[in-house]
Amino acid sequence: MAVFTKNGSVALIRIQNPPMNALKHAVRAAITDNIKRANEDPSVRSIVLHGDGRVFSAGADIKEFQSGKNLGEPGLIKVIHTIENSSKPVVAAIHGVAFGGGLEIALGSHYRLIDSKARVAFPEVNIGILPAATGSQRLPRVTDLASAVEMCTTGMPVSAKKALEKGIVDKVIDGDILSEAISFAKTVESKPVGPRRVSTLKVKGKEISSAVFDAAYDMIQKRSRGAIGPLLNVKALEAAVNSDSYEEGLEKEASLVQALFFSGQSRALQYAFFSERKLPKWETPGGSVNYKNTTPMALKEAVIGGGTMGSGIAACFISSGIPVKLVEVNQEYLDKTLSGIRKIVQRNVEKGRLSQEKASQQLSLLRGTLDYNELRDVDIVIEAVFENMDLKKKIFRRLDQTCKPSAILASNTSGLDIDQMASVTSRPEKVVGTHFFSPAHVMKLLENIRGKRTSPETMATVMELGKKLRKISVLVGNCPHFVGNRMLGPYVREASYLLEEGALPHEVDQVLEDFGFAMGAFKVGDLAGNDVGYKGRKDFGFITREGQEDRFRQGYRYCPIADFLVERGRLGQKSGNGWNTEWFVNTSRPVCLGTIPGLRRTLTAQRIQTKLMP
Repeated sequence: MAVFTKNGSVALIRIQNPPMNALKHAVRAAITDNIKRANEDPSVRSIVLHGDGRVFSAGADIKEFQSGKNLGEPGLIKVIHTIENSSKPVVAAIHGVAFGGGLEIALGSHYRLIDSKARVAFPEVNIGILPAATGSQRLPRVTDLASAVEMCTTGMPVSAKKALEKGIVDKVIDGDILSEAISFAKTVESKPVGPRRVSTLKVKGKEISSAVFDAAYDMIQKRSRGAIGPLLNVKALEAAVNSDSYEEGLEKEASLVQALFFSGQSRALQYAFFSERKLPKWETPGGSVNYKNTTPMALKEAVIGGGTMGSGIAACFISSGIPVKLVEVNQEYLDKTLSGIRKIVQRNVEKGRLSQEKASQQLSLLRGTLDYNELRDVDIVIEAVFENMDLKKKIFRRLDQTCKPSAILASNTSGLDIDQMASVTSRPEKVVGTHFFSPAHVMKLLENIRGKRTSPETMATVMELGKKLRKISVLVGNCPHFVGNRMLGPYVREASYLLEEGALPHEVDQVLEDFGFAMGAFKVGDLAGNDVGYKGRKDFGFITREGQEDRFRQGYRYCPIADFLVERGRLGQKSGNGWNTEWFVNTSRPVCLGTIPGLRRTLTAQRIQTKLMP
């Protein structure tokens, strides 16, 4: 778990817990014992702490959070203080990554050397906590407050070069990190360790701390609305600034850790963390078909249908180096879709995410066509037309006749029956759903839907495709609306009920965004197209005629306001109008919303009013 060896006067303590050298209890105990052993050995004059394998340490073993073993002694704080209190200089030799507790151990060392390709980070905020083992108190003692805020509130990794510039490490190494660390350790053997103890240093930038923290809270309000983790990370850094001593700051850090650790947000984020890591280990019910016993097809070229969703999906493919043929029904639509993809790529250039050279390389992978015969040799086709089963069946028949027998035929449907589409083909085992979420080039989730006859190879291929596209791929069964939209349905219904009860669309959206959603329910509708949901509701029998006002349909309370919008041509961004508040406030034509026992609701010229009936 932590192996002790010697190289002359240098003690080597090698963290050994592959693959990420997580700091579980046995590792913590071994590091502590070996530091003490090195201090007691008169032949040892310096110590090098390094990681076995490909990383220094990725931090705490968060599986121990659930079992409670993280509380077992020695805790990580005790390990760090043991390192720092060593009478002999301790050099941390960082390679790969030093994340979370790994970086805290490095900050407990007297010197920090880093491989030029390594990175450091405090990613704890991503699971709803903060650097809980002195990190929030040590970081602002080695770097400026603005950098400390950025690291603790975003969790983003910092490169070796940036870490040196920020004062987090002492030296960047281009050669063999361990050999260089041993040589370096020998040069500091006669130097006192007291001045190198980070806990004794003064916090940097106290005089400008108020401005830095005010800016941090403003930034969090915009970037992480509703999340308490980033806020309390800043509070922990404030504790470092405002406390009279390191020990006092550490007590405040511990108090904030407790507040976060047992919060609902922290538990939810940790659940999501573990769940996302289980997704690649997919299996069908019963486990007979799984990621271990299936082999994905190689995908050399893909075909994407056009339109708004097709543009986003195609952008995903070319950004991942997969050649794409974009097929459309006429030249006007094709030109429009290709132009949309170029705009997506160019925006990435303008925002500094992509060089112009890379952008050109990506666009070189894109071709447009009107000729279905060009699809004969492609490996996968993803249709992205609007939600209409008859149209999708028509397209699948044609694709089945055109494409080679081994080609996968995928649908970007958000809720239609995959088995119905497969039934019109001669290859139901090659038919699968690939539900990208809008906008497809931004949203990370990819819902892959297996039909009754989808083959294991096809499942494995679309799951591997999701990985190549840098998506979070989930394999689900075939059922109405699948999983994503089944969860979304009640959420959107309740938002619509609020309109009936007097709220305006922008007010509902604001509350949702303040809570933490990136975009409110009605903004999402305008972005995706309000007609998409309308067509879905129509296909599932919720809408049987225009202007339909009945309030209970298929056993559910039903709000028809979204239907009225679409029937008046208010489709969202594609039509230039949608859930605009002005329409609700200024329309001169009231929209009767029907009657529910105890309430009378009418959309008036001023707003939706709710009145108790006598």
